[in-house]
Amino acid sequence: MTWLITGGAGYIGSHVVRELVDGGERIVVLDDLSTGDPGRLPAGVPLERGTILDLPFVTGVLRRHEVTGVLHIAAKKQVGESVERPLHYYRENVEGLRTVLEAAAATGVERFLFSSSASVYGMPDVDLVTEQTPCLPMSPYGETKLAGEWLVAAAGRAHGMATAALRYFNVAGAAVPELGDPGVFNLIPMVFERVESGRAPLIFGDDYPTPDGTCVRDYIHIADVASAHLAAARRLVADPDARLTLNIGRGEGVSVAEVIETIRKVTGRTDIVPEVVARRPGDPARVVASARLIGEELGWSARYDLEEMVASAWAGWRHRH
Repeated sequence: MTWLITGGAGYIGSHVVRELVDGGERIVVLDDLSTGDPGRLPAGVPLERGTILDLPFVTGVLRRHEVTGVLHIAAKKQVGESVERPLHYYRENVEGLRTVLEAAAATGVERFLFSSSASVYGMPDVDLVTEQTPCLPMSPYGETKLAGEWLVAAAGRAHGMATAALRYFNVAGAAVPELGDPGVFNLIPMVFERVESGRAPLIFGDDYPTPDGTCVRDYIHIADVASAHLAAARRLVADPDARLTLNIGRGEGVSVAEVIETIRKVTGRTDIVPEVVARRPGDPARVVASARLIGEELGWSARYDLEEMVASAWAGWRHRH
């Protein structure tokens, strides 16, 4: 059994690679290195550098390494950028996925796991978001992830592949410092960057209908995300008829203000005083996962809490800076 992991040299992908390698799985990575770093990969893991848009290349990789399962993580993932460049996002995320699926079907791949996102839900007006909550994405990025789920399910039915789509909520932290998030697009690294440059961290609105007035989200440690991938991959091996769509979250909501307070505690920077600014358009008050189904289907649950996420993210930040 050999797994191809697309985007395996990126932040999420490299954690998944290490989790599967530690779990005894045979891995090959395909990455164009536009945001990935080959130094993130464990020794001995083959890296094929190229684009998922190149069908002959992807097909050749699958054949050369006798791949029987794919974990498709490669994607563009910035919501704001997707609004500015929707054609680029549809090409990279939908056409790229279609190309990988076409190569997988042509080479007899039997299992396909797709990295999706809670962005498919949009602004759900529910306390806990279940997998049956209506999907109403609010950005081209979210649209591409929902379209990707449809495409994976259709291809799986047509070509006899066991399939799974994993909808990540707010990913944070690092399993080890050298695998920390290199981007500054999510709340925790955004706060780190502003504090380290002597600027106040920003809170976009404190008048939401939440306990402290700031937005509430479900934060999930990247190591938990990686372990969910291993559990899902093994389920696809055990069940050739699997058709799974699962949330990856803790089922616990944390407010922006609580995250910043945790950062103050972990970093020892008690002088951090956030600045409240206007709401950002489209930010829902609360988005928290129901993690019941993934527990029932995979026997998986999150292990790490918010303080552990922030502490590991801070260790990764200091390692890079």
